[in-house]
Amino acid sequence: MKNLGNMLKQAQQMQSRMAEMQAKLESTEVEGQAGAGMVKVRLTGKGDLRRISIDPSLMTADDREVLEDLIVAAHADAKRKVEAATAEEMQKATAGMSLPPGLKLPF
Repeated sequence: MKNLGNMLKQAQQMQSRMAEMQAKLESTEVEGQAGAGMVKVRLTGKGDLRRISIDPSLMTADDREVLEDLIVAAHADAKRKVEAATAEEMQKATAGMSLPPGLKLPF
């Protein structure tokens, strides 16, 4: 029974850390770039798009396809950074807890 009590205590601590992590991610913003910084995309830690910045030199009809590709690449870069930040925060939140192999949080 003592082991079960310890497990419940750890679960409550982890739940608290998870809530803190989610609040931190909501207030975190990351920036992805493409085209040597000519296109920048800013996402929240939850993956919501906040801003797109495009260098004016790309605003020509001839560069439309290039611009579209750069926006996609900048978004992908920002998304990778969000995922890395989330993984780092998750590792902090679950520190000390022995989770079964393959279990990914948050669900």
